[in-house]
Amino acid sequence: MRAFTTLAVALLLVASLLATMVQADNGVEESRPLPPADYEAAKKELEKKNYVAAIPLLVQVVALEPRNADAFTDLGYCHRELNQKERALAYYKKALAIDPWHRGANESLGELYLRLDDLEKAEQRLVVLDGACLFGCEEYDKLKAAIEAYKQKTAN
Repeated sequence: MRAFTTLAVALLLVASLLATMVQADNGVEESRPLPPADYEAAKKELEKKNYVAAIPLLVQVVALEPRNADAFTDLGYCHRELNQKERALAYYKKALAIDPWHRGANESLGELYLRLDDLEKAEQRLVVLDGACLFGCEEYDKLKAAIEAYKQKTAN
């Protein structure tokens, strides 16, 4: 009887997965919560490179969504661009505590490590990205290029 129950549960899981795949193929998107208005406003400020204006908006986002790895990554990026390296490091670590495979956080943290002259840690982030990006990704390519540029710069 137990084997039958296990088989029935497995079949239900497979059926559920197939139904989800069929919905995705039919153009029906999963309902995801919309990002808070503050996050959209913060992204606009980031596009304009207005990091000082983006920070308080992002702080509001993470206050409402303490598991938003994207917002923590963006906070790290803002502080990195403002040359506030310790704050940037803290935000990247929060993002990676939520999602260790977060591609943006790993790339940005790797670039921060290069600014801190820690090539070894930057290369560790590249290894993580290599695992996170099975078929390659922009974040891996960007960090790899940054590491190569750093090596050339420090070799001269």
